[in-house]
Amino acid sequence: MRIIFSGGGTGGHIYPIMALIERLKERKLVTDNDILFVGTQKGLESKIVPAAGVPFKTLKIQGFDRRHILKNFETIDLFIKATKQAKQIIRDFKPDIVFGTGGYVSGAIVYEAAKMHIPTVIHESNSVVGLANKFLGHYVNKICYTFDDAAQQFSEKKKLVKTGNPRSQQVLGLNAEKVDIQKKWGLDPQVSTILIFGGSRGALAINNIVEKSLPELEIKPYQIIWATGQLYYEGIKQRLANQVLGDNIKVVPYIENMPGLLPQMTCVVSRSGATSLAEFTALGVPVILIPSPNVTHNHQMKNALDMEKAGGALVIAENDLNPNNFVSSIDHILLDTEYAKKMSVASKKMGVPDASDQVIKVMQDLIASKEN
Repeated sequence: MRIIFSGGGTGGHIYPIMALIERLKERKLVTDNDILFVGTQKGLESKIVPAAGVPFKTLKIQGFDRRHILKNFETIDLFIKATKQAKQIIRDFKPDIVFGTGGYVSGAIVYEAAKMHIPTVIHESNSVVGLANKFLGHYVNKICYTFDDAAQQFSEKKKLVKTGNPRSQQVLGLNAEKVDIQKKWGLDPQVSTILIFGGSRGALAINNIVEKSLPELEIKPYQIIWATGQLYYEGIKQRLANQVLGDNIKVVPYIENMPGLLPQMTCVVSRSGATSLAEFTALGVPVILIPSPNVTHNHQMKNALDMEKAGGALVIAENDLNPNNFVSSIDHILLDTEYAKKMSVASKKMGVPDASDQVIKVMQDLIASKEN
């Protein structure tokens, strides 16, 4: 099976592809020579994909600018040129199928593949469908998705296949070494523990609310691991230098081995990106979600509300954050064992433990139907 993958800009577009590639290799369905990732030079994919040893090519392309209308003439010109490049990449590589996850770069390569009558699939990992995927939905053969709300936004209902996010299966399959929280931070593995983090760089709003809530949190009967993010760690460390924190609170810059820590957590406080939610639901970890407001179409809030509706999360809008609702939400989960169990069951019901295999089957069936 020869596959061109494309997706760019954010981790939500890249990590599902990386999880799929890993699973395809595990099942010996592809080698490195059978796969190609097409992205952009400036996107996150330009670092992640080559570092993983995956063959990588780029297209020069950009998104539409709502504030500078005249710049969009350049955007259209770049898209036309990118489709010509995409056509040549497809001719040279001769894929059996082309798979996209969103971002303008996938718009060019998947669209061109569809025009060339090559089987095409897109995957939407968020509740709100991105512009590229909305556009491609009219042309591709199949649309894989994670959230039910996303399915409502596509008019081509016969193309839809609910597969979940491939990252779910990857997290369950990772043989990560268990983090010894007693040895590493002096915490008791028998005591309820919450992980609070806002991504590798950190989230200012989350850090601010934790800092304001410290007097209440340090007298609680549960434990807290607060990963500030590398960007904010030194500043927080300096501000807390003259403050004696309770032994139940550990402040760290980031978590190196997240898959080795998450299964041990009673609860997590986090943003609500698609990749994070795929991990939480795969493991059945109850979460308090504080969606980032600085994302396209407020999709993190929609992701979070979907999970809350299913019973696996509590959601606090960033603008509504205060020490009272923050600490009371944590208490609600960590001090009520039965409630935490219900949340865990609800979360796990949302997870798809064989998501990668389901997506692979969609691709295999398309290739087989083309051959016949």
